[in-house]
Amino acid sequence: MNALSAPLVDHRKGVLIAALGVMVLSFDALLVRLVGASPYDIGFWRGALVFVAMTTFIVITGRTQQFRVYAAHGLAAVVVTLLYGINSSLFVLSVNHTSVANAVVVLASSSFFAALFSWLLLRETIPLRTWVAIVVAMSGVLIVFAGSIGLDQWLGDALALLLAMLMGLMLTLLRRLPDLPKMPVVALSGLVTSLLCAGFSDPLTLSLSSYGWLAVMGLLQMPVASVLIMKATRYLPAPEVSLFLLIETLMGPVWVWLVLNEAISPLTFVGGLAIMGAIFVHSWVSLRRPETDLLTPTDPPL
Repeated sequence: MNALSAPLVDHRKGVLIAALGVMVLSFDALLVRLVGASPYDIGFWRGALVFVAMTTFIVITGRTQQFRVYAAHGLAAVVVTLLYGINSSLFVLSVNHTSVANAVVVLASSSFFAALFSWLLLRETIPLRTWVAIVVAMSGVLIVFAGSIGLDQWLGDALALLLAMLMGLMLTLLRRLPDLPKMPVVALSGLVTSLLCAGFSDPLTLSLSSYGWLAVMGLLQMPVASVLIMKATRYLPAPEVSLFLLIETLMGPVWVWLVLNEAISPLTFVGGLAIMGAIFVHSWVSLRRPETDLLTPTDPPL
């Protein structure tokens, strides 16, 4: 890998983009609950609306050349798109088969998988501070998870674990492809999600309020969050980006509790403090490190 194609390292920008993207994403579970439809109906409309919103934005802003750049990345771009489309479907399914707290807690393990894939595929050196932050944050995750022990939610938890694995892989591939345009990926992944759910959905039978919440989710929340999180991989290693997903572990259940009064174990708040503390300290240390200490992958076998 030459200097021009190496991933950029700008922690200040990366931290801001990742934090903002995940904060927007943290409303995802609440919106799924507010729609109040089957996971397949939600997946169909969510994907279709994301595709329409992003494609329209690309055309209106004169960025259609991004599709040509996307196509130039070949199979790698297709793999990332398929992964993101599948991930979106898995999230909706997991939230509908387990509690919001369980789904986002299990999803937080994507930081482990991102670190593993970054080491295996990119030969990327993971700083000790990132490993320490992951361990501390995951300790908080375990505390949150302890509050839900005994509930019969194995299917939703299993789907969330598969989602965590694929999310870690997707973020790692994006790290390897810093010049891959993010908007076409988000747009086409929405089409993938919609097609995956189409055969199991009955999308024309929902209530008016359901369509309203779907519009908020598909036309605004998901496109904005997706582009920001993907863009963050241009400036931060995949394990660090996935570490920010732990914010959703805390905030996702909180939004659902505030709006719908879905009970949250007190352990969720205790674990949330550990999660947020790990992210804050890790980001603060990263910002104080000189850029020369931050490593980028060289000659990854991918």
